[in-house]
Amino acid sequence: MNYFELFNLPVELSINLAQLKATALQLQQQYHPDRAEDKDKALIQSSEINHAYKVLSQVDSRAAYLLSLKKEDHDLDQSIRDLFFLQEALELREDLENATSEKQILAVKDQVNQAIESLTTAFQGDYHDEQWDSARENVRKLQFFQCVLNDTNKAEEKLFDDQFDLNDDF
Repeated sequence: MNYFELFNLPVELSINLAQLKATALQLQQQYHPDRAEDKDKALIQSSEINHAYKVLSQVDSRAAYLLSLKKEDHDLDQSIRDLFFLQEALELREDLENATSEKQILAVKDQVNQAIESLTTAFQGDYHDEQWDSARENVRKLQFFQCVLNDTNKAEEKLFDDQFDLNDDF
């Protein structure tokens, strides 16, 4: 099953995320185990829909999936070889660890989003030109930045929770 076809989307990195979500909800309702005669089959279908949605909803996993469709997804678990990138990544991680305000966290998040946008563009060019080594390296970098983006979201939540401690008396 091609995940893009499942959600009636073009096979490309840039997709309509609202359409992805709407179609996923529609498919989940259609194949919900509580509504099906064959609950085991519906459970499998529902699980496959969830997995496909998760893969396509994030740019890094969507890029890796595109490579898998071309049988070019090998070695994605290897380390990033770009020393300049690794130095910048280390500095970005340190900036996030040292962030104590919402403004600082948002500054890191903005840098991460800019890097993701730049890598997305680079991946699209490499994918189109069938420059598989470079495309794989861009996926590794996208995966790194997706992790940092997740960590910035957690840092924001923690900062918010610390500011509004529910144990405080009102």
